[in-house]
Amino acid sequence: MQEFAEKLYKSKAWQRCRKAYAAKVGGLCERCLARGVYTPGEIVHHRIHLNHSNVSDPEVALNFNNLELLCRDCHGKEHGRIEKRFEVDELGRVKAI
Repeated sequence: MQEFAEKLYKSKAWQRCRKAYAAKVGGLCERCLARGVYTPGEIVHHRIHLNHSNVSDPEVALNFNNLELLCRDCHGKEHGRIEKRFEVDELGRVKAI
């Protein structure tokens, strides 16, 4: 978590906003759903990324028009990282990484 956004993400306003937005869009990853794939959304992502200048602006930080519900994979791709939490061995068993 970015230090400048820590206060926002711990706030009751963000917790309420995050929960309400996820419910509004049905709890599924919006990018996967656009491809016809049903994946639970886990992260409410800011389309306009937060920075020092806009983190305190509710029109950016808490505006539904700036939010998108994503699964971990889509969120990782958005930020240029692959978040892999498990792998499957040759016998099909899931192993934590």
